[in-house]
Amino acid sequence: MLTCVIRYRIDPTKKEQFIDYARAWGEAIPRCGADLIGYFAPHEGSSTLAYGIYNVASLADYEAYRVRLADDPLGRQNYEFAQRERFLLREDRTFLKLVSAPHGRAA
Repeated sequence: MLTCVIRYRIDPTKKEQFIDYARAWGEAIPRCGADLIGYFAPHEGSSTLAYGIYNVASLADYEAYRVRLADDPLGRQNYEFAQRERFLLREDRTFLKLVSAPHGRAA
């Protein structure tokens, strides 16, 4: 299992657009085959950092998921929304692998 962490730099004057964007991914991502942990918008501290986090079984599964997401009507609409509204200033993806027991569980 791999965890994809997307770190966004967002326009702080367009936080509400990011929240709308995140909510749409809340529907599209699970439908297209990834295990969505969630999207996180700024609350306290930095007003420009936001995160999207989900799990995929492998990089091959990630590639197949991305194809499904690009074909998904809501996915396409959300990509277009982000391009049009220009609230995403930067987007970085990191794939992490859990190497310890989850919190509260024995290894």
